[in-house]
Amino acid sequence: MIPSPPPGPRLLGPLLAELRAARGWSQQRMAAELCAASGVPTLTRNEVSRWERQLRLPGDFWAAWLATVLGVPGELLAEAAARSRRLGVAPAAVDPAGSRARLALLTLAYRWAADPRGRTPAGPFTAAPPPLLPGRPGRDDEHRPGRHGPVAPVADEPGPLGVHVPRGPDEPAGCGSGRGHPADGVTLATLRRWDDLLGGGDLAGHGARRLRRVVRGYRRAGPAARRAMLPALAESAQLAGWLATDAGDLGGGLAAYRLALRAAVAAGQPPLAGYVLASASHLLADAGDPAGALVLARIGYAAGRATASPGLRALLLHRVALAAALAGRPRAAGQALAGADRAGTPEPGREPPWLYWLDADELAAMTGRTLVALGRPAAAVPLLTPVVSAPGRPRRSAVYGGWLARGHLGLGAVPEACAVAGEALLDAVRSGSHRAVGQLTAFRRGLAHAPPGPATRGYARALTAARPYLPRHLRDRPGR
Repeated sequence: MIPSPPPGPRLLGPLLAELRAARGWSQQRMAAELCAASGVPTLTRNEVSRWERQLRLPGDFWAAWLATVLGVPGELLAEAAARSRRLGVAPAAVDPAGSRARLALLTLAYRWAADPRGRTPAGPFTAAPPPLLPGRPGRDDEHRPGRHGPVAPVADEPGPLGVHVPRGPDEPAGCGSGRGHPADGVTLATLRRWDDLLGGGDLAGHGARRLRRVVRGYRRAGPAARRAMLPALAESAQLAGWLATDAGDLGGGLAAYRLALRAAVAAGQPPLAGYVLASASHLLADAGDPAGALVLARIGYAAGRATASPGLRALLLHRVALAAALAGRPRAAGQALAGADRAGTPEPGREPPWLYWLDADELAAMTGRTLVALGRPAAAVPLLTPVVSAPGRPRRSAVYGGWLARGHLGLGAVPEACAVAGEALLDAVRSGSHRAVGQLTAFRRGLAHAPPGPATRGYARALTAARPYLPRHLRDRPGR
């Protein structure tokens, strides 16, 4: 029998640890009980540990299931969570990027949702965003077998409309043209082509330098020219954010997305602004913040759907579906998937240039990924297999390969899961993508529950051999 806790509100972390220990459960067992009760298979012992250490607080969904599996009144946990917040020993909201960038982007998104034309006093260009992105990696990293990790910016140049432009560590003050670096002339189209083949670790520095160049041009332009440059600024910031995220720099990615949202709103382009929020939603979903991801995805869809192309409308709904599935909201995820299916597939000539990468196979794989998150692997595997098998885009194969491996694992097909994960591991090395490594990390956690055998041992050996060549920033983290 679980002993009664002492009277008065408790701190949530110690209370959860005490209730778990009274049942004789490990953190792993508690995570498994929560997954079984809720039907959401994505919770791990790491999240339970964060709750007990009060690095995070569970949201309403998990708080309700915690009360159920621990056999205590929901009010007890709610009071403990409220006390933890009042005393400042736990965050009021999850911030997976470890910075203020997430809160700043969410605040801006909420303000835009309240006033889509951005004319309120707290509108898009009245406050300066944080410094954006690093310069190129340090020279001591240039020749390592792993990909480059993020480097903090060392200086900022104040720009117009509150935009701050970071200088790289090798870039002198006043270097407006950036002619000293051979990659400074890279166009958006070129970066997008490179992005099909390389990971963010190789390209984030190029994206950051291009963004600085666009902002400097904006600073020097007159009022009429500035207005015309806003779409290019938004697109450059969106791509820089994507590349920073794929390099493992979540804070830099969020800051770039915030600038992209400001520019897209100021340009009067809701579809582009919706696309920016969809990109940021994907970042938060990968970082373990499905609640924040769902907020951004819903705002992006609501703002962009009226004038969105068929492909963009489907993409925006897929972002809603994935975030809802990861947040434990299967009904909302199912509704969004149905809406994405009704939206159709990308139509040549009607899609914006920044959506060049989206095709019917990608949309099918997005559906499969969400079905894996919903615990429906049998329906997911046929949708994921074609895009994983397609050659020429190693990061896409690696990312969706991680999901496909998890789908096979959910069906109990351990040899097939390990074979797919092994191929995805090679593609992760080829692309140098942190996002790909993140999916394989999730697969590895699930594989830990599978019975040992030749397939699991073979994958463990492959992972050990590949580890020195995986993206350095994630490879060096403990427990990876």
